[in-house]
Amino acid sequence: MSDQIGGYRIKDIEESQRPRERLEKFGPEVLSDAELIAILLRVGTKGISAVQVGQKLLYEFEGLSGLQKATIQEMCTVVGVGETKAIQIKAAIELGRRLSQAKTVDRPVISSPQDVADQVRYKMARLEQEELWVLLLDSRNRLLRIDQLYRGSLNSSPVRPADVFKNGIRHNAAGLIVVHNHPSGDPSPSPEDIHLTRMLIEGGQLLDLPILDHVIIGERGTASIKGLHPDLW
Repeated sequence: MSDQIGGYRIKDIEESQRPRERLEKFGPEVLSDAELIAILLRVGTKGISAVQVGQKLLYEFEGLSGLQKATIQEMCTVVGVGETKAIQIKAAIELGRRLSQAKTVDRPVISSPQDVADQVRYKMARLEQEELWVLLLDSRNRLLRIDQLYRGSLNSSPVRPADVFKNGIRHNAAGLIVVHNHPSGDPSPSPEDIHLTRMLIEGGQLLDLPILDHVIIGERGTASIKGLHPDLW
């Protein structure tokens, strides 16, 4: 890469090609390293866009690993990078490092309907209305998150499969467990519960995001539709 950087500012770039707009529209995965750095920098300097400053940083320090090792003072030697911008870059790199080292062993493993109940019963068993929640699991059946989707009678408020699968796709889940409560206290699945389960299983097969079970919580116990109706799977 030439040391000469010239030319244009981010506001001179077609709007659809600006890093911030592209990230908002397509997600961070489509941006180059230089474009992500440009978002942290926000602006470049006279005659130099923030993207070009990002390219220069990557060139001078031989990529992201070198940039991670660089001191704030060393980054400030690059045209367009002052102390504030260098600190912002170091903070972002440190967040990425901490995320990569975050322990996943603390995530509970969901391997049975009882494990599901242990996660939700305290909040769900005494609800006065029906609610439908979705547990997102990774490839090792560790709990990623719990999404609360619907409140009210599931019979009178039809569940949209798109809502059930949306966050699973967004968070790269390997499988989902649907869970809802019966305020009556009896966890026995109704015909509507069976119909919903069948519909979601078919949707999961199309999306390659399987429904692993549908668990019903009641004050008088827990019911696993997979355990009661394995033929659905």
